Amino acid sequence: MVRWGKRVSGMTSTDAVSDVRYCARHPKIETGLACGRCETPICPRCTVFTDVGARCPDCAPARKLPQFELGPLIAGRAALAAVASGGLIGAAWGLILPGGFGFFMIFLGIGIGYGVAETISWATNRKLGPFIQALAGFGVVLAYLTRNVLAGYELIPANDFGGVIAVLAGIVAAINRLRY
Repeated sequence: MVRWGKRVSGMTSTDAVSDVRYCARHPKIETGLACGRCETPICPRCTVFTDVGARCPDCAPARKLPQFELGPLIAGRAALAAVASGGLIGAAWGLILPGGFGFFMIFLGIGIGYGVAETISWATNRKLGPFIQALAGFGVVLAYLTRNVLAGYELIPANDFGGVIAVLAGIVAAINRLRY
């Protein structure tokens, strides 16, 4: 019989049938892999790779990855970074380029989104997750509102199509920058 690429002498073809192991969670999948702790047969879909080897989902530590662990201090820093970067970028936008320049507002929005997201990422030590993404979107909207106030517009002008496009492009860029 051939087992894991080597020929094992002394076994017959009937012994080979009894030597087949199936995954404990997926009984139709043959496997030669077992948990390093409890010896439960596991398939590649069930395998959780840890620092000490392959484990079954029951034996693997149920811990989040560090970049997704978000405590109250980090959340506060993320919120502060979103407000600060959104306010500063919006102020620069309102003072330097209040009117915009048509189609190229998309690129301005992408730059604003990237700037807000990068500031939040730096302030949180590269943390990721939906809460961080939502704060980045909020920072982009805050930049737009700050620009409108400093440029002397209404808070949300009715005919500011370029600004709305810039905000949407900025939100998409910020969320994609902080995607996991």
